[in-house]
Amino acid sequence: MWPPSIASFALRQSADERFDRRGDDHGRRMLGRIAGAAIKSMVEMSPSETVNRRVASWPGMAAEAVGVTRQGRIESRFRGPVHLLALFEAGVRSDGQTFVEGLPRSALRSYGRKLIFVPAGHEYADWQETRSLPRLAYFYFDPAALPVAPDQGFANISLAPRLFFEDTGLWDTAIKLKALIESPQAVDPLYCEALGVVLAHELMRLTLGSARVEPPARGGLAAWQQRAAAAHIEEHLAEPISLSGLAELARLSPHHFCRAFKQSFGMPPHQFHIHRRIERAKILLAKPAMSVTDVGIAMGFSGTSSFTTSFRKVTGLTPTGYRRSVT
Repeated sequence: MWPPSIASFALRQSADERFDRRGDDHGRRMLGRIAGAAIKSMVEMSPSETVNRRVASWPGMAAEAVGVTRQGRIESRFRGPVHLLALFEAGVRSDGQTFVEGLPRSALRSYGRKLIFVPAGHEYADWQETRSLPRLAYFYFDPAALPVAPDQGFANISLAPRLFFEDTGLWDTAIKLKALIESPQAVDPLYCEALGVVLAHELMRLTLGSARVEPPARGGLAAWQQRAAAAHIEEHLAEPISLSGLAELARLSPHHFCRAFKQSFGMPPHQFHIHRRIERAKILLAKPAMSVTDVGIAMGFSGTSSFTTSFRKVTGLTPTGYRRSVT
């Protein structure tokens, strides 16, 4: 059972006691010791031996700078009673998907200088085949314990998930904190705590829209356009969907929409539609009541041959082979 909040620790501890450079397992123990058991909810990364984590904590918040030491497949997963802000300073993948509960999945290949926000209780999952070694940081916020004004605390605000977005205020503060955590020199713990409070207020400012309306990621769709397009595709998976119809939903020209969609989702609209069909087909294939042909027809494919070709292209398996692997 999760405890209600991240425990505080003495701000006067030495830098050596509060920061640690070693790997994932030791980092988890260190973070648990200084931040309380709620940080059992830190992001799980595997294989853990390829990850170095340097951690720090102060009242209401914990943070870690993460380095990946070798190329290959990396998987990350998170769900917990704390909010998560992920900062990706650099990273390119040859393949992979990122999921935040409540949003469409993204296969964005180049995700450097992007942020992800996962509200408490939401699921975050990511897998990727790395093309360049990721440099990132995770920031964990206790909704009930941050030292902010009572009438503006996280506990009183409903925070929405965000996937691969940009925000200058959040970025500038978060990158300063990451640099402090990585510094080999002793740092002022009060300064770290102050930056943590600023970062929390930046998150609230983003949610409340008090400073400005968030622009879309450079070249990508705005959040409402992503939601409208993804929802329309999800509602019409088994039907042909025209590019012009999707573009009209987003109030863009077809050319501009196609380019912006690819920037936001990592693939063109037609390919995204096929991927979503295949994901739904996987669910149906796990139920033996429907034949492979019936599943293909139910998902809008003209026949078994076209269904098998598309399924193998996306998953590397035939529909029959996939069914054997899950039943």
